[in-house]
Amino acid sequence: MNREKRYEIFSRWREENPNPVTELHYSSPFELLIAVILSAQATDKGVNRATDKLFPLANTPQAIFELGEEELKQHIKSIGLFNTKAANIIKTCALLVNQHQGEVPENREALEALPGVGRKTANVVLNTAFGHPVMAVDTHIFRVSNRTKIAPGKNVLTVEEKLMKVIPKEFLVDAHHWLILHGRYSCIARKPRCGSCLIEDLCEYNEKTEI
Repeated sequence: MNREKRYEIFSRWREENPNPVTELHYSSPFELLIAVILSAQATDKGVNRATDKLFPLANTPQAIFELGEEELKQHIKSIGLFNTKAANIIKTCALLVNQHQGEVPENREALEALPGVGRKTANVVLNTAFGHPVMAVDTHIFRVSNRTKIAPGKNVLTVEEKLMKVIPKEFLVDAHHWLILHGRYSCIARKPRCGSCLIEDLCEYNEKTEI
């Protein structure tokens, strides 16, 4: 895919949705961090159902730490892998209180040192909470990047590096959201909705559908 096509793709997404946001509910960097940790192998809707009840009770590292692991499990047990996630969240809250004055660090290395936080989660927090021009490649972004040929690659790190290189700088801060939303609602996994797709004429997918 050439530079002109990529520019037109992101221009269309910006025109349709000039201020894209995550579908996770949050009101602070800490709430976002917890929501993203919970979202691994889970839907945003499922996470929101849990956090909409959890955050009014406890939405700071100290408060969730004081809640305790067993009580936290009761609030997130509808989410996959809740036992592991609860343990990681309690450990993360302790580190945030003891090492970061209860604040979420605006630093990739410090974020990735938190239990349950990998590169993708760190990138989501850096981008969505702090406005850094970074790219968190999830299953949707990986699929869209490969299927459209915007930035094909065999693994998520390769796709991330390509996206950072080929997306025009003016679109980088919001590109993460546009790509996810496109993958979630248009370029879906089993049968992409090519017939109603905003970028169908620019996409280089060879097996387009009528839907």
